[in-house]
Amino acid sequence: MPPVHVDRGVLSACPPHVRVHPARRFTPRTAAPGSARRSLRHGARALSGPGQTAGISIFVDHIIADVGISRSAVSTAYMVGTLSGALVLPWIGRAVDRFGVRPVLACVALAFGAFLLLLAGAREFVSLTAAFVGARAMGQGGMTMIATTAVGIAVTRNRGTALGITSAAGAAGISLFPLLAERMIAAVGWRHAVLAEALLVWAIVLPIAWWGMRGVRNASATTDESGTAGPADAAAAWPLRAVMRTSMFWTISGAVACSGLVTTAVFFHQVALLGEQGLTPTQAAANFLPQTVAGLVASLAFSSATDRFSPKLLIAGSMAVHAATLALLPFVSPGISAMAYGATLGAAAAGARAVEAAAFPYYYGTATLGTLRGLTQSIAVASTAVGPVLLSVGRDATGSYQPVVLALALLPAVIAVAAPFARRPRGATAAPAAEPAEPEPVEPTEPALRR
Repeated sequence: MPPVHVDRGVLSACPPHVRVHPARRFTPRTAAPGSARRSLRHGARALSGPGQTAGISIFVDHIIADVGISRSAVSTAYMVGTLSGALVLPWIGRAVDRFGVRPVLACVALAFGAFLLLLAGAREFVSLTAAFVGARAMGQGGMTMIATTAVGIAVTRNRGTALGITSAAGAAGISLFPLLAERMIAAVGWRHAVLAEALLVWAIVLPIAWWGMRGVRNASATTDESGTAGPADAAAAWPLRAVMRTSMFWTISGAVACSGLVTTAVFFHQVALLGEQGLTPTQAAANFLPQTVAGLVASLAFSSATDRFSPKLLIAGSMAVHAATLALLPFVSPGISAMAYGATLGAAAAGARAVEAAAFPYYYGTATLGTLRGLTQSIAVASTAVGPVLLSVGRDATGSYQPVVLALALLPAVIAVAAPFARRPRGATAAPAAEPAEPEPVEPTEPALRR
């Protein structure tokens, strides 16, 4: 029987002639740093809250009263800031592909905090607009995109489930910011509350970028945290032009843009829209609760489903739920139907975002994932700025929200029908390898001549 060697308290039977390298010996682990880092990546998405609509809307009335500008001026500044910020996101995505997640996240966090400081000191329309540009670009766009892209690069086994957990945890964290901000405003005023948010972003996100994102390298050199890389990630990188020539890219991007447009439109005008259906302002505002809860559940469900089903079928499903929910608006009334309306709309919106995050690495790999998600996130952010304006203009023209919402329902219905027919992208064509040079003839040595 071979002798028994003791290695750090672990018994292992090893033949005496086999030498085991110390680095390869089994070492018991008392902690799971990989799990801790994944949790921190969820925190990076949650800290985008001050740049999200829910996080900014709590300050709108205070800005109007303090700065002394009209509500329409604040809305215009917000729309201009959102659209301008969307233009920056493709460049952030390219930076992630070129330099990696850690340095880009650190730079985005520094810039995000700086723009929040600018918002805290805004005194007129121009500075307010500039602050909205940075807060929307770095917060809603950059932080969200980098957090999900980091998970898409680092995880290849059960990637959809991991992305779903990130989205759900981030959404839960974002939903807390309005409550915390409201208490801060009551205690120290809105300007100091924004200042506190800036310091919070720096204090939490910068350590996440330094330690929590370790091991998330450039996609071309990244393997799964379990040590293996998926088949899509091993394929040749997709050039952006080649991706944009595929129908699948436009299906995914169209679904994200459509979801952002219609859901932001009805969420922004929810109190007035549901008021037409007989709900009081309190009942309409309370409808956000089932939307949030259903969105968290749907984010996990749709993301996990991408590990088992084709993403394009899940896109069709989420768009079908969008269309059906909007088409049933005329039948909404106080009670169960209103809660069902809010829950299905929240689930459809969360499902579309979850599938998009998993679909790009599924179809195109991770070598250019930052670029793809930056472009798509730019489209999504721009659509959220256009949706409320379209619904408002349509309501002024028709005198009611119902016909406009029914017209908007056609957009997800068309995508739901078209998505299953989108062609699966073929693998990117790698550059042909250079043919090996023929070996030079070797002069025979003298012993060989004798033989």
